[in-house]
Amino acid sequence: AKIIEIAKRLSLQATRGGAGGERLCEKHQEALKLFCEEDQTPICLVCRESQAHRVHAVVPIEEAAEEHKEKFQAHVQILKDRREKLLGLKTAEEGKSL
Repeated sequence: AKIIEIAKRLSLQATRGGAGGERLCEKHQEALKLFCEEDQTPICLVCRESQAHRVHAVVPIEEAAEEHKEKFQAHVQILKDRREKLLGLKTAEEGKSL
């Protein structure tokens, strides 16, 4: 659920950034180049130096996007495996009932 929430937030911010344009910080109108790991949100370089994020772990946004992409893919694979197992069980039970 948390991963989906993050994806929605990132998607909304991408939409606000315009078609193909670089996404900008709403406060500072600077490019969102960093990702605050603690708040799970993209931030600009000015935000990084602010009191709100100074002590938080921050990574380049491309690196965070790649990490989240890998997590999504792992979760999707787990769900696909579970689906296949359930479909197999369903088929077996249908066979028994016939």
